[in-house]
Amino acid sequence: MVLVSPQEGVATETSDSVAERVQQVAQDAFGWASLRPGQLDAITSIVQGHDVLAVMPTGYGKSAIYQIAGMLLDGATIVISPLIALQADQVRSIDTALGVDAAVAVNSNQSDAENEDAWTSISTGNAEFLFLAPEQLAKESVIERLRGITVSLVVVDEAHCVSSWGHDFRPDYLRLGEALRRLGRPTVVALTATGAAPVREEIAERLGLREPHTFTRGFDRANIRLEVSRYTSDSEKRKAVADQVTGLTKPGLLYVATRRDTERYTNTVTERGLRVAGYNAGLAASVREYVHDAFLSDELDVVVATNAFGMGINKPNVRFVVHASVPESLDSYYQEIGRAGRDGESAVATLHYRAEDLGLRTFFAAGTPADADLRRVFSALDPSTPVARSELAGKLNLSTRGLAHLLNVLIDAGVVVSTKRGVRASRGVSLEDAVARAVESAESRERIEHSRIAMMRGYAETTECRRQFLLGYFGEQRDEPCGNCDNCTDRSAMVETEQERRPQTATVDGPFAVNSPVRHKLWGPGTVMRNEDDRITVFFETEGYRVLSLEAVEERELLKPVAQ
Repeated sequence: MVLVSPQEGVATETSDSVAERVQQVAQDAFGWASLRPGQLDAITSIVQGHDVLAVMPTGYGKSAIYQIAGMLLDGATIVISPLIALQADQVRSIDTALGVDAAVAVNSNQSDAENEDAWTSISTGNAEFLFLAPEQLAKESVIERLRGITVSLVVVDEAHCVSSWGHDFRPDYLRLGEALRRLGRPTVVALTATGAAPVREEIAERLGLREPHTFTRGFDRANIRLEVSRYTSDSEKRKAVADQVTGLTKPGLLYVATRRDTERYTNTVTERGLRVAGYNAGLAASVREYVHDAFLSDELDVVVATNAFGMGINKPNVRFVVHASVPESLDSYYQEIGRAGRDGESAVATLHYRAEDLGLRTFFAAGTPADADLRRVFSALDPSTPVARSELAGKLNLSTRGLAHLLNVLIDAGVVVSTKRGVRASRGVSLEDAVARAVESAESRERIEHSRIAMMRGYAETTECRRQFLLGYFGEQRDEPCGNCDNCTDRSAMVETEQERRPQTATVDGPFAVNSPVRHKLWGPGTVMRNEDDRITVFFETEGYRVLSLEAVEERELLKPVAQ
């Protein structure tokens, strides 16, 4: 059902007429009587030839965006998806709606013959959608095959993986920007369920999105009750976690910090008579696949997992997500609790919190490399001849992981370039300048990481409405307390006034409205993320999140609005 091609003048068509056809395809092809806020606008933008960044929660319907847009565009739709299991789910969903072989995949789980059949189907136009893992785009043979077909749309699913601020960062995603360039820069849509300011900015930059239309919708999952339980001892916390998980309505997820904890909590909860399995990245692929499938088919009551589990889980009846330890950021926390209550029914998200647990997160956030190490790496690179990373690691007698950390710092600073043949020094950059720029970039990144940990602490320790705090982190304003978090229940989210007891509200007007750009005297450009009666939270590009007193801002003229 090819309806229109952007090369044939779609961009001149009015948004209203495109929107009408979008809704018609949604109804006729997929049986969707209506689209959610943000979906229609995003699809319309894509069909009109604009790059799109869509930040929408788990279960909101991000897949519908590229599926409908793909049907409206003349040419193949390439979907970059990090998990083979997720690819299989999407292929089945599309084939059910549009007919067998409307979508195909090429991956390592299939035989050579099956992969060849998929290539034939997409190249002849029999299939509309081709699913690939990000590492496939690093292969020259895959790029050449894609260059031989008409690609109208590239979809980067789980796009937060491209951002080193994202909690599921994957190096393979870093190559996608170059791959898109070699494919002639077709229209790109990046999809993610979580993305605060730094994540969104890095997604757009690293994918090379061209003036993307950004849509953020539906962060407020009102059916999920938000709770934090605080402890002074680790043993007290561990018992409380096991007790809660045992007593909650099943099924659910228990997130832990380490592989060892997956084993400890799995054993403890199993002893309570529940069907439990542990999951972490160190398990054999066959074991991970079993746990994944068993959870989806309701054969397990609880999965105890590190953050390696959950991406792409399409299970609507998860009744709870419990965290036995503090996540690295509110980005990852929001992503993980979003796996609960996708059916719209009541669900619980509980964070079991001990302030001492933040020390581990702070330790891992520290890491500005030594000048001498940066010098060694940069000095070994030539601006005209790329060198393979493995060869460079051997030459410098560095571990692969150690070299990767140093190279990432140099690449982020713009003094080293990563290509498909390896890495090289940027042209015209001296050794001293390279090291200085790399150290400055790393120190800025460390400050931002510490600020994200501080925001995680702020969420755990706030006496205000937790939903207001969480939404504010993502730049979404909620004026009234939610009534469905522990602070609202015990009324600590309310404030006393001389006249009456009233909900705490936020100021949304004035020069520091949410999402408005500002400039600080010392910290430079930033974006207002949350605005309250007496303070504002601002994300600064080089400093991270800062909470500022409005009184101090006004008295010392610390901030100035920036005209948009």
